[in-house]
Amino acid sequence: MNQVFYFWPFVKLGLTDVWRHKTRSFLTMLGMVFGVGSVIAMLAVGEGASQQALESIKRLGSENIMVMSVKPTDEEGSNTGSQRGRLAVYGLLYDDEARIRETVPGVVLTVPARMTRRVARLNERQLEMRVVETVPEWFAVVQRPVLAGRTLAPNDLQMRANVCVLTEHGVRRLLAAEHMVGQRIRISSGVFEVIGIVKNETGGTVRAPDSEADAYIPLTTGTKLFGEANIRYSAGGMEGEKVELSQIIVRMAETAFVEPASKAIETVLARFHKKKDYRIDVPLTLLREAERTKRTYNIVLGAIAGISLLVGGIGIMNIMLASVTERTKEIGIRRAIGARRSRIVVQFLINTCVLSIGGGVVGLLVGVAIPLLITAFTGMPTVVRPYSLLLAFGISAGIGIVFGLYPAMRAASLDPIDALRHE
Repeated sequence: MNQVFYFWPFVKLGLTDVWRHKTRSFLTMLGMVFGVGSVIAMLAVGEGASQQALESIKRLGSENIMVMSVKPTDEEGSNTGSQRGRLAVYGLLYDDEARIRETVPGVVLTVPARMTRRVARLNERQLEMRVVETVPEWFAVVQRPVLAGRTLAPNDLQMRANVCVLTEHGVRRLLAAEHMVGQRIRISSGVFEVIGIVKNETGGTVRAPDSEADAYIPLTTGTKLFGEANIRYSAGGMEGEKVELSQIIVRMAETAFVEPASKAIETVLARFHKKKDYRIDVPLTLLREAERTKRTYNIVLGAIAGISLLVGGIGIMNIMLASVTERTKEIGIRRAIGARRSRIVVQFLINTCVLSIGGGVVGLLVGVAIPLLITAFTGMPTVVRPYSLLLAFGISAGIGIVFGLYPAMRAASLDPIDALRHE
């Protein structure tokens, strides 16, 4: 309590000095306001972008391994037919799924899928969609909120039913004001009943397993209606691709099995594929890389924004040096009547802290407001973490002390006689 009473006269004197030079103090504090605000805002933007990327990867599943068909760059040996009628044969096979499920330790589930682009029609409206021919387990591995109806069932697969599940974007663009569930749409040569609507999952730096407009149908139905070859006709002849499976999602029992299993899958596929017509993505590895990138990103953003605080601190030191010059005679009088040097130092340090802490408090409000405005006007996600508030405010207070120390020491070191003679 005695310490509070000891410092209070200095605090009061510092506030009086700030108020006496309102314009100068305000302009000096602006450096700290913008410095603190920019640190918080930039960290919030970086945190929001990083969190969005991390969430996208997490929703792919840290226990999952994504194996995808990739068209080889050198197609020799993968084409059949003449130049006017080429059929590229490549990618994953049904046998690959069986081999992975039976030989790789720790595999709980494998989910095959074949994906093609087809035109869906309803009356006069039409929309090009990505048709995902898959099995009911897809929705257990790639979890999406069901907005209406249901997802695929085992009976749909066994009966080769002409049913489909649409993503919400496809529904809005194709069905518009029509009743959604129960509606019948034509996809290429087949007529399908819409049995459910699921939420899209897009955005971030990682492509989600569903696109803007997807239609999920049973894999057996797709094979029955469309076959395994996607043929395109043109004036120059026929071109096509034959891909048994576009993707296999492998679910592991534990995350500890993921990385060894990815190497084992690579070994299995390399044995039966002469060409590198597949790619293996491990969301767990992507997640760890994204977390490392996030830390680096935050450090860089914080360092850039910290320069603003440094500039603000230099401004405070400049003003305090000017204040020492203005108050040289006052300092000489105080020293002549017995004021110790430590009191002169404390007085000027408190003046500096009033400017830096006052600017820091206002900067906190600005730093919280800017991310809210960014999210409101641009839709970009931002996340303000408590540590960023403490970090920015702590740096502003520390800069106030560090940059105020030299002017305070200079004021305390003035010779009383020389100070009294100063004009």
